[in-house]
Amino acid sequence: MKRMILSVLLLLLVSFGVFATAAAEGEAEAQSVVLYSAHTQEIIDALVPQFEAATGIKAEVVKMGSSDVIARVKAEQGNPQCDVIWSIGGEQLEANSDLLQTYEPKDWDKVDDVFKVGHGWLPYTGIVMVFVANTDMLTEAQMPKSWTDLSNPGYKGIISSARADKSGSSYMQLATVLNIYQDKGWDVYKSILQNFVLSGSSSAVPRFVNDGEAAVGITLEDNAYRYVAGGGPVKIIYPEDGTTAAPDGIALVKNGPNSAAAKAFIDWALSAETQSFLVQEMGRRPIRSDVPISPDLPAMSDIKTVPYDFAWSAGNKKDFVAQWTEIVQELGL
Repeated sequence: MKRMILSVLLLLLVSFGVFATAAAEGEAEAQSVVLYSAHTQEIIDALVPQFEAATGIKAEVVKMGSSDVIARVKAEQGNPQCDVIWSIGGEQLEANSDLLQTYEPKDWDKVDDVFKVGHGWLPYTGIVMVFVANTDMLTEAQMPKSWTDLSNPGYKGIISSARADKSGSSYMQLATVLNIYQDKGWDVYKSILQNFVLSGSSSAVPRFVNDGEAAVGITLEDNAYRYVAGGGPVKIIYPEDGTTAAPDGIALVKNGPNSAAAKAFIDWALSAETQSFLVQEMGRRPIRSDVPISPDLPAMSDIKTVPYDFAWSAGNKKDFVAQWTEIVQELGL
């Protein structure tokens, strides 16, 4: 009888050990998060180790263009593989809110109300559309001051821009021109587009300008600022006829496999510490009211901006991109 009891106890202990091991493995697996991101590799490489050290959660990042992020999440909708969409254009998130799960992050009251514009997605950083010019290739007088200046025949083949059908920021450029010039928007944009050399990557645009492969680029302020801060022969220009200042987005994917870790990542990304790092080291603008901007950047009050309607931009994207594609084919770009 004693031998039988001992055998049963031994079996229970072994079983408990198996279950405990399985539980521990399951807990370890739960402490991971999958991020689909259009962030530059530089920012990913800087931030991911900080997140992992701060939280103990392992982050797997899949980097791709903004449109590819949405396409992949949509394709995986029946079996989601991604937990968080990290830093893509807000209009793409707005147009695909059915893929997203609403979440109110920690310190939501510290987020500036001007950035609370999304449905189902959250603001991540404040972005501004700018020109960047190579100071070795152009004199001050030769540099463009407005969107319409970009149509100057002298800029033929020396303006770098990403593709509006691939890049969220490039689509925002298109929408910005249409927004500013209304009925004349497509005429203005076509006159600009004919001078473009199109790139598959928005992050490559300021690099081309910095390296002298292009004289002018249309890009995001923070992408250009990193080359300015690095001492490159570049200057940031804020269009006199107006530009867009709006948040890019971060969002929780509906039914993602690691919901708790995903929420922890979003809370961390929007924390004062992370926002301060993005300001100080990456030249981004914070979405929190308690984090100051870089002293190297102008105050928003010094930049002429136009209101940007994400619902309008998202609702018209399919038609706008189709028309953009027709013009690109017509111009042979």
